[in-house]
Amino acid sequence: MIEFDFFDFVFLPLMIFIARVSDVTLATVKLMFVVNNARKFAAILGFFEALITILALSRIMQDASNMAAYVMYAAGFAAGTYIGMRIEEKLAYGSVVIRIISKKIPDTLLIHLSENRYRYSMVDANDQSGNTQILFTVCKRSKVSTFLRNLENIAPEALYTIEGVKQVSHDLLPEHQKTSKPNLSRMLSSWGKRTQAAFYHW
Repeated sequence: MIEFDFFDFVFLPLMIFIARVSDVTLATVKLMFVVNNARKFAAILGFFEALITILALSRIMQDASNMAAYVMYAAGFAAGTYIGMRIEEKLAYGSVVIRIISKKIPDTLLIHLSENRYRYSMVDANDQSGNTQILFTVCKRSKVSTFLRNLENIAPEALYTIEGVKQVSHDLLPEHQKTSKPNLSRMLSSWGKRTQAAFYHW
């Protein structure tokens, strides 16, 4: 009769999966802070990422000697990447440059931007169909969806591109989007509330 080793085939692979999910999730979110020049938060997450690797993964993998453990290691990496990306998306940390391209930027859009204290620059350009205009403005990532909804309502024919930026002068952001310092606990609390609201809606 073949004995089933619960530790080797269930407990150990599960611990590997949990440790790998935690490790890769932290690494993925840490990358967001590195790209956005948030050194303090990147360093804190890097510390816990390394701690999990040294204390958990290195010790667990010493005892891993079956296919279940290897599969769960890979599954944990994949799940950690996905979860980290979802958290990064919900935190929406940092700022972006939005480029709006149109044959003529509508005056109503300029009025909307001015009323909401967005600073913008506009240049004339040429494309294959003739003259066009490009408007540049800066927005917090967490406010992009609201900005785009308003853009669709005001100028549905306009095209746009969005690009992340590493650092932004404080004066370029609208007054209602300015904060003194990024607050990780506030961001996590906000993300938790949005996640809970989405769960109840579902």
